[in-house]
Amino acid sequence: MVCNDSRSSGQEARLIYAVTLPLSTAIMLANLPIILGIAYSRQLRNPPGYFYLSLLLADVGMGVALPFIPWMALGRALRFSACLLVHVFPNFLFLAFVSNLLLVHYDRYASIASPLHRARSWLYRRHCLTLLAAWLLPLLFALMPAFGWNGREERGTNTTAPVFPTAFIYLEVYGLLVPAILAIAVMTGRVLWITRGQLRGIQRLERAVGDAGRHRRLELRYARCVAAVTLAFLACWMPYMVYMHVCMAFLHRRGEQGNTRAHTVLLCTGIAGMASVPLLLGLANKDYTDAARRLMGKLWHRRTREDDTGGGTRYVSLSHRLF
Repeated sequence: MVCNDSRSSGQEARLIYAVTLPLSTAIMLANLPIILGIAYSRQLRNPPGYFYLSLLLADVGMGVALPFIPWMALGRALRFSACLLVHVFPNFLFLAFVSNLLLVHYDRYASIASPLHRARSWLYRRHCLTLLAAWLLPLLFALMPAFGWNGREERGTNTTAPVFPTAFIYLEVYGLLVPAILAIAVMTGRVLWITRGQLRGIQRLERAVGDAGRHRRLELRYARCVAAVTLAFLACWMPYMVYMHVCMAFLHRRGEQGNTRAHTVLLCTGIAGMASVPLLLGLANKDYTDAARRLMGKLWHRRTREDDTGGGTRYVSLSHRLF
């Protein structure tokens, strides 16, 4: 991740924009109805709603940063201050997204693992501070290169100095990203395990009343749930994990350059998979989708009512002119 004097070709630029701009637009537009629905609904003005709303805003930030992220690994002729900006800002939005995603997963895990103690926890009683930490801590970490942790001192005032040193990249990947992804996987697995235990209790009651058909339906429903969660996790996280380890392998082999097209496709696929996680979490909760549906329905009815009123007004004025 170096800002040097070698200019990317026009073909690389066209490929990056052709892949990233449609994905960026789709990410932002897909989150907009749910954001408006949560902001409009009074029933969702609670800590879980605020946590999820913050995640959706971070997801929109991911959509904004997506066209800039592929350029972080390509050489461009930039001044060092501009190079810091185009590296630090997308990195901050990416880390804020991961932080908010981890917060929402922990909130859902706590609601199942300890539902009685969740409302009394510091996470809920001080949810404003929790949200502030979810944004402020990624910002402080992303600003470390601007505070001096960069490779500029090694080459004097040369603008070709690396913005992200190797130690910084290793710390971000294996100190922040990998533990966050593993924590999300562990919490998801723990929720499925708790659900399995609750299902066994329900099945014992069903066997006591002799309802074998319902017992089999519950088993099938749980199996579908496990399969859906597993496939969703693999589809959303596996492309980015592959891309991340490929990049770390090239970073370990200094001097080697990867395929720009493969880099762009892997990165955009991984980012798009991660950005779809908040939407899947929203689709799994009917409160969020119903709020967005009600808001869109009200806006549609208001628009049609205004069109009907406007048409009737034009008809009346025209009739006065004729008669």
